[in-house]
Amino acid sequence: MTLDLTPDELLSTTRAVRKRLDLTRPVPRELIEECVDLAVQAPTGRNRQRWHFLVVTEPEQRRKVADIFLRALSRGGGQPLTERDVWRMNYHRGSTERVFDGLRHLAENIHRVPAFVIPGVEGRTDRAPVTEQAGAWGSILPAVWSFMLAARARGLGTVWTTAQAPLERELAGVLGVPYDEVMLAAFIPLAFTIGTDFKPAPRIPREEVLHWDRW
Repeated sequence: MTLDLTPDELLSTTRAVRKRLDLTRPVPRELIEECVDLAVQAPTGRNRQRWHFLVVTEPEQRRKVADIFLRALSRGGGQPLTERDVWRMNYHRGSTERVFDGLRHLAENIHRVPAFVIPGVEGRTDRAPVTEQAGAWGSILPAVWSFMLAARARGLGTVWTTAQAPLERELAGVLGVPYDEVMLAAFIPLAFTIGTDFKPAPRIPREEVLHWDRW
């Protein structure tokens, strides 16, 4: 069963869901499999199809993975914010505060999330040139976004996080992933949503991001 959403509604209301994940309801395997089937219809560089989706639902394995998520989250990371970053983050009053409030809620309840989806891509790009980076990430990101759209259409919520990155090697060990051959691209909590009435997010004006013919 899928939600009655137009293509535009599906694209504009597939939100990062943190506080409205239903932590009491298991996600049927067949729904996840349907989402993966749609995900792998995404474009892939040179038809290499190097994507993988690791799904964690077994309670003890979820406990181990949730523990890694929390410890990795506390390490933070990422590039420092620029003035433009801060301006965009605060263009709509309260929007960034809501994001971080949702993140705190997710961290406090990560052990209760019924399923984790951890997409991977064959071929590490650590310190690789931009051309190689673009090919690898361009062959996993479209598939994962398709997965998230398919999940939304089925009443499921997702949120892309990269909290696994500081402890990727440890997470790979728990999951049995050959770390030297496969990059774990993201850490995606998955659950049914509490309600399905999601709306488009406030964004900066189109004029700030749309460029014609030159910058």
